[in-house]
Amino acid sequence: MFTVCKAAEYKPLLIAYNLQFFAEDANGAEKTEQPTAKKIDDARKEGQVAKSQEVAIAFSLLALFVILKFVYGFMGDIFSSTFEFVYNSIPDVARTYDGRLPFAFISSLVVHAMLVLLLLCAPFFAVGFLVALICDIVQVGFKPTTKPLEPKLSKLNPISGMKKIFSTRKLFELLKSILKLAIMTVVIFTFFSGRKESLFLLYDIPLKQAIGLMGNLIIELGLRIAAAYMIIAFADLIYQKRRFTKDMMMTKQEVKDEYKNSEGNPEIKGAQKRRMMQASQRRMMQNLPKADVVITNPTHYAVAIRYDADEADAPVVVAKGADYLAQKIKEVAKENDVEIVENKPLARMLYANVEVGEKVPPELYKAVAEVLAYVYHLKGKI
Repeated sequence: MFTVCKAAEYKPLLIAYNLQFFAEDANGAEKTEQPTAKKIDDARKEGQVAKSQEVAIAFSLLALFVILKFVYGFMGDIFSSTFEFVYNSIPDVARTYDGRLPFAFISSLVVHAMLVLLLLCAPFFAVGFLVALICDIVQVGFKPTTKPLEPKLSKLNPISGMKKIFSTRKLFELLKSILKLAIMTVVIFTFFSGRKESLFLLYDIPLKQAIGLMGNLIIELGLRIAAAYMIIAFADLIYQKRRFTKDMMMTKQEVKDEYKNSEGNPEIKGAQKRRMMQASQRRMMQNLPKADVVITNPTHYAVAIRYDADEADAPVVVAKGADYLAQKIKEVAKENDVEIVENKPLARMLYANVEVGEKVPPELYKAVAEVLAYVYHLKGKI
């Protein structure tokens, strides 16, 4: 039998949740904007750059085995001579003096062997460091920073540490390590599987020949490993650059905030610009009573002209404006008995081409002179 529940008995389970929990970041905004140059530069100062350590390792391996290919014979001779020297010194070490071993002689022997080993390895260390430095410079340029070395309390946060351990980046590094191990295993196995006879010859040939044979095998294998590592390195470089770009992506609000911080708040800049314009207009209105004439459109433009042969060799625009400001200029001109002359083409030309405080260009001398002559005639100056 089936039991039927009454509608009144049904009580839906209500769970309160916040949709922002599923957003891309803490602010709930999706990062859709490309990183700005400032953000990339700030990240670089913190030691965050798009580079792959595998590139430096791959080229260092390649340089190591290429150099070894040319100097392994010389290194074998030094190694053989050092071995013979130590071996021939064993009888001297075995002698006793007053029932004690000559520890001073033993220590000098060990120091000699260590110095020889250090001299043999020093060129490889130097080349490896130089190659790694060049690889980093090629990838991200030369701009060293000590920020990653500075102690930070956030690094001691166990929660952040657990997040890093189980992050997708760590998972990728684990998969990359497994892939590298698998590729190297395949390269080494396929290399030695076809050279079994050469390995068995090591039991029957002299030491110098054995060293030469081992040198050839190691160099050939090393070059193959370096070539395989190159593929891994370039694939990792592409991944690191894409991941870095993704991590640096910004929200629209972040871009706006950065613009405000770098360029200034647009509202504040707008207010400053308005105050500057108002101060300029006040100065312009103060100079307007000194004008000889105001040339109008007549409704849209108004340009005030002053000519004083003692101050300038050409007429000067002391005020100009459009629409409301043009009407204000005409009002002030009437209050101060400044003549107003209607000349539509000349008013438009002066307004568009001459700024306040500038002289009238030679092309307009004739037209402006005719207006001034008319005004002077009205006032009885000529």
